[in-house]
Amino acid sequence: MNSPSILKSALRSIWPQDSDVTDRSLIERVREASSAIRQIPDSALTQRAASLCGRVALEGVTTDDDTVVESFALVVEAARRVLQIELYDVQLLGGLALTRGAIAEMQTGEGKTFTAMLPAFTHALAGNGVHVMTVNPYLARRDFESLDPVYRLLGMSVGMIEPGFDPDAKRAAYDCDITYGPGYEFGFDYLRDQVALLSQRKLRLGEAYLRQLRGSGSGPAVHRLQRAHAVAIIDEADSVMLDEATTPLILSAGGDKPATNGHVYLAAMHSAERLECDNHYVFQEAARLLQLTDDGVKRVTHDLGEVPDAQLERPWPLYVEQALRARLLFHRDVHYIVRDNKVLLVDQYTGRVTPDRSWRDGLQQAVQAKEAVAITTETLSVARITRQRYLGLYRHLCGMTGTAQGGERELRSVYGCKIVVIPPHRPCVRESLPTRMFGDRSSKERAIVEEVKRLHQTRRPVLVGTAAIETSHRLADALQNAGVAYQLLNGVQDAEEATVVSGAGQTGAITIATNMAGRGTDIKLGSGVAERGGLHVIATEPQDSSRIDRQLFGRAARQGDPGSCQLFASAEDRLLKRHAAPLARRLVRRSGGEIHKDCSGDIADAQRRAERSAVEHRRNMYRHDDWLETVLNDLVAATR
Repeated sequence: MNSPSILKSALRSIWPQDSDVTDRSLIERVREASSAIRQIPDSALTQRAASLCGRVALEGVTTDDDTVVESFALVVEAARRVLQIELYDVQLLGGLALTRGAIAEMQTGEGKTFTAMLPAFTHALAGNGVHVMTVNPYLARRDFESLDPVYRLLGMSVGMIEPGFDPDAKRAAYDCDITYGPGYEFGFDYLRDQVALLSQRKLRLGEAYLRQLRGSGSGPAVHRLQRAHAVAIIDEADSVMLDEATTPLILSAGGDKPATNGHVYLAAMHSAERLECDNHYVFQEAARLLQLTDDGVKRVTHDLGEVPDAQLERPWPLYVEQALRARLLFHRDVHYIVRDNKVLLVDQYTGRVTPDRSWRDGLQQAVQAKEAVAITTETLSVARITRQRYLGLYRHLCGMTGTAQGGERELRSVYGCKIVVIPPHRPCVRESLPTRMFGDRSSKERAIVEEVKRLHQTRRPVLVGTAAIETSHRLADALQNAGVAYQLLNGVQDAEEATVVSGAGQTGAITIATNMAGRGTDIKLGSGVAERGGLHVIATEPQDSSRIDRQLFGRAARQGDPGSCQLFASAEDRLLKRHAAPLARRLVRRSGGEIHKDCSGDIADAQRRAERSAVEHRRNMYRHDDWLETVLNDLVAATR
């Protein structure tokens, strides 16, 4: 448990200096206020919430001390009655941080879902709508269904959106006081609204007046999905605001019908297969660089006779370049999987299959040709926006995550959000074992299997986190050959996956999963597991961001439980090949087996280089978005 001085110190970092927090803790005031209403009937509790809502409507302020204390007290009491839980002081502190527009860093298992109720209700009092964004539809539905009764008791309407909902259902959800949904779907709905507004035909001079005279109005009205961008509460904020912000939200059309020119992509693949590296094209896998040489362009031009010019949508050499990229840079069970005669992309940050995404500029079709599956039409980009720009539309932005540290500068400069580290309810006792380094991938994976077998003999549960689906399959096959039972998860986030992940802490459980499989699901220890040392987490390679490694390790030792973690790395890992190539080459030459050298500092340096590169990429993308916005605004102004 945390001492009052620790909580008060954290409060001072987020609350105004002129507040009375230094004299009397806001948390103490919330506790007193919630105790005072413990005996009142449900109807009186609902009436108190309505009275508070009316007061906020008159005063127009939701974040003054008195309003926050009263609103938090109402949520604490409603959660006790409906969910039979008592919110911890650290959850109240996290709620206060969110109310002040901060990113609350709360460790795994600290109850971030319940923490979000506090600022959601407080900000919903203003009546402008609160959007609670999760990383996927499953978590949105889970949180919506579990918390809806609490909000209802307090007189708040709650809705939920997810991909595939019809427009009327989404409008109804957005009209609610609080709306849950996957973060990207909020962004796509904004783009849909913008496309609908722009598609309205501009009336000629005097046409609106003539329509009025005829009684036909000014034309069909556009019924927007969203009504406002007042408040956004983002779960797994660093993943959404940093990692996924590398890719803009793109609203596309097409891509789901058979291509009439599929033979063009097949011909390009045949042409690419006949080219020679360094002669017809240059290729650097670590830098992901691939380009045809002048001789290569001449060589592929000879193949153009196989394809009529009328069926080309871009210069022929570009088709062949994309075919080369599909063959050399994009790998099955790493960047994509093939399921039901379809190519489905894999998110490189989460290892999750994303059926709603596709590559552009013919790359999707090139991969389809490579895998000999049905070739579909290319998607047409209808609208796009960066996540940075979309989230910047909100007047109040806040979020929660277990791993915000490391992204402080970017979160502050881009989003205006400071980070507040919330102390855990119970001290963390996770044991971090030294990194084990290997000269090649095969040696590393054999060592991982041996370590899993050793721990399994003690009946201690092990969670093995992989960056790629391909890796999880190799390890699963090796464990099966060794006669070790396991659970394999890689790709689809749903209730079944969450159930499997929640059981990863049971006696003798061996779970292999892509790093973020079942993210947001609590892993509780089974009977007798704590005495065996708790859950042990193995990372099979270092990620480009140290935050992602910490997210995986945070699965162990939740809420003061025992647990441990260890990183296994090799000279063939993607991070070292891309961002520490000289070190990787030296390690490969030294040994094919385990290297008894402390490389943790070298790995940290490589991660810092990768993180700087990612920050620069996001910064350039944001600048390009600014430039594009200026150009489009100038074009619109010129047509008026």
